[in-house]
Amino acid sequence: MKYLAALLPALLLAACAQKVSAPPEVADFVLVDKSDRTIALFTNGVVTKTYGGIQFGDAPQGHKQFEGDERTPEGRYTIDTRNPNSAYHLSLRVSYPNAEDRAFAKAQGRSPGGDIFIHGQPNGLPVGRMVGDWTDGCIAVTNAEMAELWQAIPDGTPIEIRP
Repeated sequence: MKYLAALLPALLLAACAQKVSAPPEVADFVLVDKSDRTIALFTNGVVTKTYGGIQFGDAPQGHKQFEGDERTPEGRYTIDTRNPNSAYHLSLRVSYPNAEDRAFAKAQGRSPGGDIFIHGQPNGLPVGRMVGDWTDGCIAVTNAEMAELWQAIPDGTPIEIRP
């Protein structure tokens, strides 16, 4: 019985340690795959963490072309700034639109839109995740995932968003 009493605290500590996931390494590249609904963080060419079940704009298929089309852009961009005071749980801005996006929209007499972010769920949502695709073109993750991404993705990190 003494042995069991001494072993129990060690077993409890080990169980707790297994539930806590290590924070991801600092990423030097981010890959978003819209069809797989994943975000993969890379460091030196190696995937260090993957997040699934991510959410997009109300019209998730196709490349964002115009303001209000509710699509998530596709292509190569950069994480260019962060907003700790976002209306969502933290946010990392994607550098959309690039020169090509602006030129295309201008040729159509339209605005390309902007303010595309990776962000958490709306502030004030009690727990969990909104249902379905609900953003205006952003990439949404859980608040816990966003806290990890916030730590792992420095400003200036390249991001590729694939169809």
